[in-house]
Amino acid sequence: MPRRHTERHLVSRIGWLRAAVLGANDGIVSTASLIVGVAAASATSADVLVAGTAGLVAGAMSMAAGEYVSVSSQSDTEQADLARERAELASQPAFERDELTQIYVKRGIAPDLARQVAEQLMAKDALGAHAQDELGISEITTARPIQAALTSAATFSIGAALPLALVLVTPQAYLVPAVSTASLFFLALLGAVGARAGGAKVMTATLRVTFWGAMAMAFTAGIGALVGMAV
Repeated sequence: MPRRHTERHLVSRIGWLRAAVLGANDGIVSTASLIVGVAAASATSADVLVAGTAGLVAGAMSMAAGEYVSVSSQSDTEQADLARERAELASQPAFERDELTQIYVKRGIAPDLARQVAEQLMAKDALGAHAQDELGISEITTARPIQAALTSAATFSIGAALPLALVLVTPQAYLVPAVSTASLFFLALLGAVGARAGGAKVMTATLRVTFWGAMAMAFTAGIGALVGMAV
């Protein structure tokens, strides 16, 4: 009896993984930058904690709303294309069959066989065949606004909570270096975990996310120090 061959393609994770990495990365970078900027302006630990908490809540809500709106726009576009394709299949099925045939021919299938494939696929699910092969819309990559919004909000909150927790246990004099160092470590860990989950190169992802996180915190700390001296 032949052994069953199972495959696990990582592209199936692309929807929630993108939102999760974006949310966690933004949570760490924005909250750590906010904390470092406020602390660099010689604010008290209580002020830094209030600012960081406000940043966590506002950021999580902003991420959820932003993801929902942007992914909903993608979903609306997909649905509009599917509606147009459905109408074309009803009004000119022969043209749509020829169109699908040409897609397969361009992929290297012989014309006669390509026509047979197009006819058989359209006989089973014409809209599904055109959605996948003409429009590039599939079950794996289709837009899911609610999933994206909830994932981004949750991971943003988790990411933001990491540097914020340091405010509670770190003396004010060491707040800037402690939050900066710990946040860079969190970002490196996030880059590694995200790369592993997506099957990408761990070192490349880790260096990329750490570099831009360090840039954001350094820039914000500099602005905070200048504002602190001005006021």
